[in-house]
Amino acid sequence: MNRKELEERLIDFAVRIVKLANELPRNNSSIHLSRQIVRSGTAPALNYGEAQSAQSKKDFIHKMSIALKELRETHICISIIRRSEGLESDSRWNEAAEECNELVSIFVRSLQTARSRE
Repeated sequence: MNRKELEERLIDFAVRIVKLANELPRNNSSIHLSRQIVRSGTAPALNYGEAQSAQSKKDFIHKMSIALKELRETHICISIIRRSEGLESDSRWNEAAEECNELVSIFVRSLQTARSRE
């Protein structure tokens, strides 16, 4: 996967998270979780964009690490939302969780490669 493809995939993921968050009910816990998942679910695309303009290998690794942390946070937030809102069988949330897992794997491999070249 090249840089542009990964960037597009991250943008698509961010858009998916925003749309799913906007569909959550408007109660206290859902409002809190929807705000949280929008922040963490959109951050990887933004951090990846910053990583592409990194000033050094160390800076690249740092920005990619932040994106990975945000993806992991998003995955946990998806799990909390699915359980608390009874959405375990909702295919859209399940697909978002699967995509998040795949993105985590891509970032883990990318960071391993970057660190081995450092």
